[in-house]
Amino acid sequence: MTTLNSWLDIPGHHDFSIYNLPFGVFSTSDTSTRVGIAIGDQIIDLVEASALGIFDGLSVPKSVLENEFLNDFIALGKPVTNEVRTRIQQHLCDEHSPLRNAPEIFINQAMATMHLPVKVGDYTDFYSSIEHATNVGKMFRDPENALLPNWKHLPVGYHGRASSVIISGEDIHRPKGQIKPVEGSPEFGASQRMDFELEMAFIIGKSTSLGTSISTAEAEDHIFGMVLFNDWSARDIQKWEYVPLGPFLGKSFASSISPWVVTMEALEPFRVPGPAQDPAVLPYLAYEGNKNYDISLDVFIHSESSEKESLVSASNFRHMYWNMVQQLAHHTVNGCNVNIGDMMASGTISGKSPDSYGSMLELSWAGSKPVPLNNGEERKFLQDGDTVIMKGHCESNGIRLGFGEVRSKLLPALP
Repeated sequence: MTTLNSWLDIPGHHDFSIYNLPFGVFSTSDTSTRVGIAIGDQIIDLVEASALGIFDGLSVPKSVLENEFLNDFIALGKPVTNEVRTRIQQHLCDEHSPLRNAPEIFINQAMATMHLPVKVGDYTDFYSSIEHATNVGKMFRDPENALLPNWKHLPVGYHGRASSVIISGEDIHRPKGQIKPVEGSPEFGASQRMDFELEMAFIIGKSTSLGTSISTAEAEDHIFGMVLFNDWSARDIQKWEYVPLGPFLGKSFASSISPWVVTMEALEPFRVPGPAQDPAVLPYLAYEGNKNYDISLDVFIHSESSEKESLVSASNFRHMYWNMVQQLAHHTVNGCNVNIGDMMASGTISGKSPDSYGSMLELSWAGSKPVPLNNGEERKFLQDGDTVIMKGHCESNGIRLGFGEVRSKLLPALP
């Protein structure tokens, strides 16, 4: 990648570097909800940038930029949205850009409120980490045959609840439901085994019609960008309900996402090969090229009684057995249509080592191995008042970009 130098003062090793320029939706006390681009600790107001003529010739209506969601902007198509990002990048490197004399377009991120970036019509959660699936299988089924027979033949997934996808910073209450004790009949109460799931999600950028399918070769054209994704899980509720139809109340109460959508074009330099797939996949799941991405992922727990957060997991998105183009091809092979703004989550991202497991279920091995925090406390599962923080970044050859963070506090169950 060509080295870029900006006239803007951007802190070194910042997630929102000149190479990133992710899209999001924000508002301030002085402005309506609108589309912006993150750069360093600031936001470029694209409504104001457009007024300077930055996007002349691109047919980007003001209504698309002064909008509560990115959906209409994404619908302009990648030739337009990529050009918007490229022009901003060029202007930030051009000493003579009119942006240099327009301080009003730069908003301090600390002064802005971030909003859900897209209107999520549908949300699908996959189960695509072989390490995670193997760990769960060892704990709950058969240590010698941990994976179910279908797992290496297709990207397992289920339809999630779009209405409870929430933005980073929105706290959640401990959910309630039926819980089956080891002995006795099921009981109703608040979950005692609250967990996070370290995931990433991609956002659909191009709709399809019912009855059509997306091939692995076409899939990337339908993916706009990615966010961090915390798929909260109530393990005890889930354990009792998930047979035979899968997760329901144990998952549907909340999923948290980061506010900035990092485009696939920004992630291009960080492509890597995926794990070898054995047995060979069916032809509709076959693909060419590198479809995994080297994205370092960290999870922190911040206890209410601690001054700082504790790192509990360090994983990487490159570990995924099933990649995004395979997930999308499988999702649509039966003719299922997708729409702009739909969200597809990866499933828990676990690595090979115990410190890289992407959930408390695995880190504590179903509660048998307490996880130490830096203030001397331990966790088997999450406690009320715990804040879970997930971060992600890519770095190679001196180029860095990141996703910011997704954070949320677990509050006590409501009466």
